[in-house]
Amino acid sequence: MKRFISILMISIFMLATSVVFAQEYADTTEYSFDDDVVEGDLVRPDGEMTVVRKQGKQRSLIKVRQHFVPEMLKSVEDI
Repeated sequence: MKRFISILMISIFMLATSVVFAQEYADTTEYSFDDDVVEGDLVRPDGEMTVVRKQGKQRSLIKVRQHFVPEMLKSVEDI
């Protein structure tokens, strides 16, 4: 048991000292860059441009029932 407590105390001491060392900050570093001219070309893929056809207009798959109101009236009559 004494050995366990001593190992625990040593590990706590090592962790506490590492925190202290981690908080030491170096002097600030300042970078200054001179003006540089950047030159380059426009990068495009090789080959020709392809034109895609627009999709054709499709009919609606929903069919509107023409006799909806009379069918509703028939269903109410049965109640």
